[in-house]
Amino acid sequence: MKIGIVCYPTFGGSGVVATELGLELSKRGHEIHFITYSQPVRLELISHNVHYHEVNVPEYPLFHYQPYELALSSKLVDMVKLHQIDILHVHYAIPHAYAAYMAKKMLQEEGIYVPIVTTLHGTDITLVGSHPFYKPAVTFSINKSDAVTAVSQSLKDDTLRLFDIKNDIYVVPNFIDLEKHNGQGFTDCQRGMMAKDDEKIITHISNLRPVKRVQDVISVFYSIQKEMPAKLMFIGEGPEKEKVELRCQELGILDKVVFFGKSNEIDKILCFSDLFLLPSQTESFGLAALEAMASGVPVISSNTGGIPEVNVHGMSGFLSNVGDVDDMTKNALYILSDENRLKMFKANAIKQSKKFDLHTIVPQYEAIYEDTLAKCLVI
Repeated sequence: MKIGIVCYPTFGGSGVVATELGLELSKRGHEIHFITYSQPVRLELISHNVHYHEVNVPEYPLFHYQPYELALSSKLVDMVKLHQIDILHVHYAIPHAYAAYMAKKMLQEEGIYVPIVTTLHGTDITLVGSHPFYKPAVTFSINKSDAVTAVSQSLKDDTLRLFDIKNDIYVVPNFIDLEKHNGQGFTDCQRGMMAKDDEKIITHISNLRPVKRVQDVISVFYSIQKEMPAKLMFIGEGPEKEKVELRCQELGILDKVVFFGKSNEIDKILCFSDLFLLPSQTESFGLAALEAMASGVPVISSNTGGIPEVNVHGMSGFLSNVGDVDDMTKNALYILSDENRLKMFKANAIKQSKKFDLHTIVPQYEAIYEDTLAKCLVI
């Protein structure tokens, strides 16, 4: 198949999943065309089966905000015609599914039919999409897609609750390439660059938005480091970073916290981590937690959204109510205070992550493509 993939090309989970999906599909013999406004951050290799097409948005004084959806629709039309793309897989209902539908209708005027598969990732539903300004467009985009997937059962339930959806929604969870998280090639001396031998390494990865509750990360870590030597690895950039740094300074723990920003060495950091903190207000899936678990890092998380579908309470880590930092601290110390117990949780985390191996999940997308194309042929 020739598959067009539309996504946000950033460090966010949806862009990472879309890119990894395209790369794996290319290895399985499909021709992949990424169509977006800049090269996806995880797209390191362009090959004969992987192509990137940039969407340029011309600037006109007439527009206060430049019309990306219009530029994307036009680019999709051009790319489908030029490369005979069979199917479009768009990540996020708006603006991507909306723009894809416009492209689909333009192509139909020329006798070309290209079906749309839309994957819902969370923010397009729970935050942006449910806003009254966007709700009609999101509902329209989902219902006009030829197939719809959601990355968790929780997100599917939210979508059906918030919108008047006529389409079926298939749950296809996010996935992970386990081979990238086996820790091979990393040495103990590299761990020594982050922490002393007797210090536990606690890690948090996010875009540092308020929904991630990063102040809770600091609260839990502050209590942990009072009980045992520990270092906190903060990976990511976002609006809460300055507040976090100020809080660490006020608590006197700034020397125990390392801020990496947007790092390309996440695998290395996770390889040496002992615990991962994810106290989010909501998560449609919790991809960062899955990446941690694949590296053998138990997860202390909130019990919200799709996280319980990933992190199993008492097995790969623990779940607590949103904002319950005391319970999170208690669970963290329970894991970290006993080396044999920590080893058991690390092993369990890896075992749980194997359920989301890309070799298990990617064929589910292939089946959806094939089924969608078959239905379109009938039409």
